Amino acid sequence: MTRQTISAQRNSSLTRLPADRRRLMALGACALLILLFFVPFFSWIRAVNTEALYSAMGLKASVIKKLAPNHSVLTFLSFVETSKQGILGFWSFLLLIVSAAGIVFCLLSFAAYLTRDRNREGKGMLRVYSMFQKGMVFSAAAAAGTLGLIVFANLHYGMTGFVPGAAPCAVLLLGAAGYVFSKRLEKAERARCREHGFIEEFRRNWILFVFLIPCFGFFLINNYLPMTGIYFAFTQFNFRDHLFASPFVGFKNFEFLVRSEILHLTKNTVLYNVVFIVIGNVLQIFFAILISHVNNKRLRKISQTMIFMPYFVSYVILRVLVFNMFEYEVGLINNFVTSMNMQRIDFYNTPHYWPWLITMFYLWKNIGYGMVVYLATIMGISTEYYEAAQIDGANIYQQIRYITVPLLKPTFIILLLYALGGIMKGQFELFYQLVGNNGTLFNVTDIFDTYVYRITTTQPLSMGLGTAAGLFQSLFGFIVIVVTNLCIKRRNPEYALF
Repeated sequence: MTRQTISAQRNSSLTRLPADRRRLMALGACALLILLFFVPFFSWIRAVNTEALYSAMGLKASVIKKLAPNHSVLTFLSFVETSKQGILGFWSFLLLIVSAAGIVFCLLSFAAYLTRDRNREGKGMLRVYSMFQKGMVFSAAAAAGTLGLIVFANLHYGMTGFVPGAAPCAVLLLGAAGYVFSKRLEKAERARCREHGFIEEFRRNWILFVFLIPCFGFFLINNYLPMTGIYFAFTQFNFRDHLFASPFVGFKNFEFLVRSEILHLTKNTVLYNVVFIVIGNVLQIFFAILISHVNNKRLRKISQTMIFMPYFVSYVILRVLVFNMFEYEVGLINNFVTSMNMQRIDFYNTPHYWPWLITMFYLWKNIGYGMVVYLATIMGISTEYYEAAQIDGANIYQQIRYITVPLLKPTFIILLLYALGGIMKGQFELFYQLVGNNGTLFNVTDIFDTYVYRITTTQPLSMGLGTAAGLFQSLFGFIVIVVTNLCIKRRNPEYALF
């Protein structure tokens, strides 16, 4: 076969490609170009008039030698950190997050395209378009934000010290064009799949969306806007420069935590929570099953109330009770010990007692609350299962093993996932009220929450350290719950959270 024949066959095969395939290739090329522009090799921000600019910044010659004139949107924070220009830090930090989101969604659009045939609903292309549009929006926002940062910096320093490179302009144009083009393709795909979009859904059910506005407002104000405080973790906060102008120090706060007590705090927090979760759920299920088999209605109510009542005991009251029980001189236990002609026990200076005591008081206080959830699930089990089991000759233990416990499994998994999400969030009130600032017991009782409280109250300018510790807690819990959910999804997909 001649070379001309092979070339002709290739050209004819390309012309036979479906129109939608060619359009998808165009979208893919647009996403690849945007990803290419995010490579640090391309200049997004260029420093000009450097001598006057660095003089306006008040930089020394030793610092100027470390500065490069060209920067990517992903590397500009290194310039901010080296030059100590905290006024540019928060904006640069937001740009880094938005850029990372644009990169992730562009990559996810390729992954969605490769897995479109495995989409259960047969609407894989709509998912591809959705991911692609998110990538375009975040990428264009990063480019527009870069241009805004340059304008802000020039106004702040009173001179043209920064100019944009070609990359942000190209990304802004590609992002806008890609978004518009993908919207057109999505519209045709929705018509083919007989699927309406968000605008049509809003038009049909606008009253329901109006009812959601208070909910959105609540979470926006109380959950999302406070997330801007994450920036504290990367700054050396001072009151003169406030949050948005304090010096950006990168990961130095995290480095301090790693060098100090992070492993010890992680071990204490995780081990305590694992014990609380495992023993707590086992005892909650146990007591729920016991109460569900109490036939006397009045006795059942009394038992349930007695187990549930400790949950309403304040931690301050619990501290008073514990102190009066375990105090060295006048404590109840030491009074009993001395009456038996035995030596007093110094609980508050003997660390090995406290893991047991803390666990015991936590379970005493919280078993009743969790038991109610399991008890409600048991009461929702149809009595027909138990009647059929009795006809088959099953005794009470067999009914619990083969009916009650398996049907509690979905509730247990959901509660387990919720608990694992906060595995790095210790019971601050419990630990602080029982132990307080007793440094003798810190080795076995200090957790992340008490550590963060202590360093932020005793060292007012250590807000960055406290925020870094809190951010580590959140990321650790997020990773644990995602991994656990994936494991559950593989074995029991119907029980997974997402």
